[in-house]
Amino acid sequence: MRNMQNQKYAFIGCQSEYKGSRIVLFGAPFDGTSSYRAGSRSAPSSIRMESQGIETYSPYLGKDLAETAVFDRGDLELPMGNARQALRIIRKNTASILDDGKKPFMIGGEHLVTLGAFEAAAEKYQDLCLIHFDAHTDLREDYLGEKLSHATVVKRIWEITGDNRIFQFGIRSGMKEEFEWAKKHTCLTRFNFGGLSEAIQKIKDKPVYLTIDFDVLDPSEMPGTGTPEAGGVRYKELFDAIRAVSACNVVACDVVELCPPLDNSGISVALACKLLREILLQL
Repeated sequence: MRNMQNQKYAFIGCQSEYKGSRIVLFGAPFDGTSSYRAGSRSAPSSIRMESQGIETYSPYLGKDLAETAVFDRGDLELPMGNARQALRIIRKNTASILDDGKKPFMIGGEHLVTLGAFEAAAEKYQDLCLIHFDAHTDLREDYLGEKLSHATVVKRIWEITGDNRIFQFGIRSGMKEEFEWAKKHTCLTRFNFGGLSEAIQKIKDKPVYLTIDFDVLDPSEMPGTGTPEAGGVRYKELFDAIRAVSACNVVACDVVELCPPLDNSGISVALACKLLREILLQL
């Protein structure tokens, strides 16, 4: 694992010392199972670089990231061709952050990276729930014979949680079998965040892992993702949903599937930076 002292940039406003930090930011630059358009491995470094162009202050929240205790630990060194080893490294890093009484915040990478971090959080927190914002179900049993894939990650997490602890929103793409399976095993909301307040009431004070796939946003706002899907939510809708979830006991979080090489305009990375600032301030 590289330490931020050896990197040119930290995410803006995240220069606190590790010992005194409440949140630890780290990158998981892995896209070894990307099945359509690869490139999300470059997201953590791109986000850090472009964050230098935004302010630490959020006019939405009236808070300043420079006044918070966030430490950017840098990127993990992950083997591009070995998903199992990459997940082990992510799990170990997340566990060390949790053991130190801090909150891990991971920047992917493809969505499979969530599995390693969730495994670590599930070991520490009983009854851990998943709140999942995404365009895709990610509930396949396997993808082209591979059980470890960005298309199977939530199914693998269900094998840890069991029924009634996974809440999915914004879903608008997947196999018929996945949607049918979800009716019995997860709480899935198609297209938007309808029912989010009810889900939060159901979760109550249970620990929550929040995972946000950037393709939950409409491609007109976030074209730089590996698998864009028309009909997504808007930035303000996502912001409001995150603000609602911040009332939960969020113990870990990630954002995944930003793919900077696919958006030469830079709009996608700029949006990701702004959203990351808002999430950090609300955690």
